[in-house]
Amino acid sequence: MKQIYKFFGVILLGLLLACNGHKGTSEHSHNGGETHSHSPSNIASNYFGAYDLEDENFGTKTKVTLTADERIMVTNALPNHKTGEFPNQGNPNTISAQNKTYSFPLHPKYTGKATWSREPGVALNGIKFEPGTAEVVVCDTGENYRVEALQDVIDLGLDFNHAHVQPTGAYHYHGTPTSVIDDFDNGEDMVHIGFAHDGFPMYYSKSGKYKPSYKLLGGDREGEDCTYTTHKTIDISVGGHHDGTYESDYEYVANSGDLDECNGITINDNYMYLVTNEFPYVGRCLMGETSDEQQGPPNGAQGQRPSVTDLMNQMDANKDGKLSKDEVKGPLAEQFSEIDTNKDGFISKTELKDGSTQGKKEPQGRRLRGGRH
Repeated sequence: MKQIYKFFGVILLGLLLACNGHKGTSEHSHNGGETHSHSPSNIASNYFGAYDLEDENFGTKTKVTLTADERIMVTNALPNHKTGEFPNQGNPNTISAQNKTYSFPLHPKYTGKATWSREPGVALNGIKFEPGTAEVVVCDTGENYRVEALQDVIDLGLDFNHAHVQPTGAYHYHGTPTSVIDDFDNGEDMVHIGFAHDGFPMYYSKSGKYKPSYKLLGGDREGEDCTYTTHKTIDISVGGHHDGTYESDYEYVANSGDLDECNGITINDNYMYLVTNEFPYVGRCLMGETSDEQQGPPNGAQGQRPSVTDLMNQMDANKDGKLSKDEVKGPLAEQFSEIDTNKDGFISKTELKDGSTQGKKEPQGRRLRGGRH
């Protein structure tokens, strides 16, 4: 009788251990099928299927479902990890929930034609990648320089995830998303961290074995009497060698690294994008078919001239939606009377747009080799 009790005791202990062994697993389904669980050590390899990602600690709610042709992500865009303190000295904005729905092609089509994209992809947790900035240094001599997020001249308030917050409250990554890489690491060198808007996956190589094909330009930058304006105007010296402070400090040199101009590569017949520790950090273009709203202008490129909106935001010191003679600089100041077509003493956004191609000096920018964005 004692042996029988002992036998059942061993079985009961085994059942208890089995039940406890399921703690910490995540329930999700693949291809819209039956819901089941995986242990945390295996879950990172399963984000090609449907999944729910919720974290009560951070308020994260991201749900991905699959149709015959699309991967649909519905998210509140709250990160599932710790962030820096926001607002901070370089970033006055507070993280807030968003209401975002993304659709990615389930069967991406590679075109080999690089198309510029302001927001190339989204991390698995629902946070977007937006590597470029809207920050522009404007020179009286006509040059415009778009500021890189990862630099030491202007504090943009990035945290340890190389991320900060837009005025809308949207948290977004400008470079390698440190916490995402840690959270989705499944022990292999290649960590799946997101999807590009053309449907191809985004990875990070922990060993850094795949190198981008961008190089710093030789020579020195040009420009005098340059300023950067936010809530105040700061004098900026742009002289000196190209050191990576500005997007136009770099040029694409085909085949100088392992990755193409969009930071992509084909491995085992599968095309993918790499997020890297070196410029461009996150690719600024896409190589697959994508919707029109994700594409840039026909001649869009890294190092392109800042848009009318960018210039208006930078020069409009009192934020009244128009530019006075005291606010404009460079060639715009010289052509003020011509662009001010209604002669009211101000340049509106419409007037600036209409006059933006009249006699303006092209800014110094990157020249691409071996391809176009």
